[in-house]
Amino acid sequence: MKKLLLTALFACFATIGISQEIRYGVRGALNISNLDFDPDANFENKHRNGFAFAGFVDFGFTEELSLHTELQWSAEGGKDEDIRADYIQMPIMLKLSVSDRLSFGAGPQISLKTWQNNDGFSTFAFSGVLGAEYMITDELFIDARYSIGLTNILDEDLTDSEARNHVIQFGFGIKI
Repeated sequence: MKKLLLTALFACFATIGISQEIRYGVRGALNISNLDFDPDANFENKHRNGFAFAGFVDFGFTEELSLHTELQWSAEGGKDEDIRADYIQMPIMLKLSVSDRLSFGAGPQISLKTWQNNDGFSTFAFSGVLGAEYMITDELFIDARYSIGLTNILDEDLTDSEARNHVIQFGFGIKI
């Protein structure tokens, strides 16, 4: 079993190592987020405007296909102070370029809560991410993403309700 795991890890790193192009960069974004409650919330559930900041690596496999990995901090949740949560997130998106300037991506995202303890939120969350990126120059880009929560972000021990994040991001960044 150890040999199989070691071989799989070696294959993953070898695949990434033979990438045609590796690009690094930073990104900032405006978040528009909210929570979907089940059952519906018994209070006014307004969206929260926040920010996200990230560093990323793009592993180019071909001219059209790349793997985008990122480490980002994101302010999410609702407008009310009691339903806000900030996260350190790792989206991993497979990106497909449809032209020299435009690409689309999709993939999973895992989140670790960075808010206060015992606030009613679970520590981890899992989401799906869809996005589009437009290169303004060879280094500067704008992008838009939609993230939809796939897991309940509320601590199941404290409440019978469920809530899932959904976030729209409008970003700007630079690739090095």
